[in-house]
Amino acid sequence: MTEPIITLKPFGIKLIWYDLHHNLLTILELHNIYIEYQCRAGYCGLCRIRLLQGMIKYRTQPITFLRPGEILPCLCYACSNIEIEMHCQ
Repeated sequence: MTEPIITLKPFGIKLIWYDLHHNLLTILELHNIYIEYQCRAGYCGLCRIRLLQGMIKYRTQPITFLRPGEILPCLCYACSNIEIEMHCQ
């Protein structure tokens, strides 16, 4: 698989997921994009964001409740290019 591209909406910023061993939260941090998180293990749900396009997978299933379209960056990995909805903080 080629390196997936992460598109951050509504900003239109594109990032390369250059290390497939890192989860989405870590990749965002490595690109100096910070989102709120606490547990990094799928329990608290604080890092949840909306997946607008693309496919992700979880190596460990989240414990917290997720609505359709929501993902946990602390646990997910890209299976394709993805588009996610970010909020200003």
